[in-house]
Amino acid sequence: MTRHDRYQFTRRGFLGTAIAAGSVAAAGPLMAADTPLRIGMVPDAGATQVSVEAKAPLQAYLEKALGRPVKLIVPTNYNATVEGLGNGSLDVAYLGGLTYVKAHKRYGAVPLVQRKTDREFHSLFITRAGSGITKLADLKGKSFAFGDVNSTSGHLMPFHAMKAAGIDPETDIKARFTGSHPATIKAVEAGVVAAGACDETVFHQMVKDGKVDPAKVTVFYTTEPFVDYVWVARKGLDDATRTAIVKAFTALTPETDSKVLDILRGTEFVKADDKEYDLLRDTAKQAKLF
Repeated sequence: MTRHDRYQFTRRGFLGTAIAAGSVAAAGPLMAADTPLRIGMVPDAGATQVSVEAKAPLQAYLEKALGRPVKLIVPTNYNATVEGLGNGSLDVAYLGGLTYVKAHKRYGAVPLVQRKTDREFHSLFITRAGSGITKLADLKGKSFAFGDVNSTSGHLMPFHAMKAAGIDPETDIKARFTGSHPATIKAVEAGVVAAGACDETVFHQMVKDGKVDPAKVTVFYTTEPFVDYVWVARKGLDDATRTAIVKAFTALTPETDSKVLDILRGTEFVKADDKEYDLLRDTAKQAKLF
């Protein structure tokens, strides 16, 4: 199998496990108040028990706001999060834009809320200081790290940016997939790869937390803005619960909920609209990911 074939095989692996679904149906019967709401979060910081425990303030806030038990779940990868919505093991999920459009098409996932910044999100291209890489054209022949194959900011939009700059990600670079944004950032910092692409909020949070040295890793290119992360409900989740979730998130304020907003890496939430994701749908089709 050639490197081109391996790349295509990896990128399309998501497609083979999905089952086509119809359009969004009406919400189902009301959930009992004592039934835990199962919330899945894409593993942008790693699928570990520690990552779940670190989100305890978010869980406590949602339980109080919704008046019901909440179980936070960090699936092993993006695909598992989508499958959870499809098979009913998750009621709500936090998805990247590309993962959302796939979940919407296959399983009727319903968009609920997103951070205001998610309407103008960016991917960052990073490299180790002193690498000599200062622009996208410098990536030709270099090793490069994408995140998860189904990541919007870690794969789809960087792929799009490279193509627009005349770089073919399938032949002009030595591509690998790390599986997450933090893994990409650490791979660049350690010199495992010459460069990589990642979520802007994850990068800035890791710098803030001292998990990456800004003297060793520099940003050399920032993509044009695009719509990205969104909180969604599975098809069939009742309208009352959907409405309560939207209200809980849009009520968050930095003055009273700073710990929760730090976990969410945001300051303000707004209602989400499926039509906002049409550009990602078109881009994913061009990249043969959809």
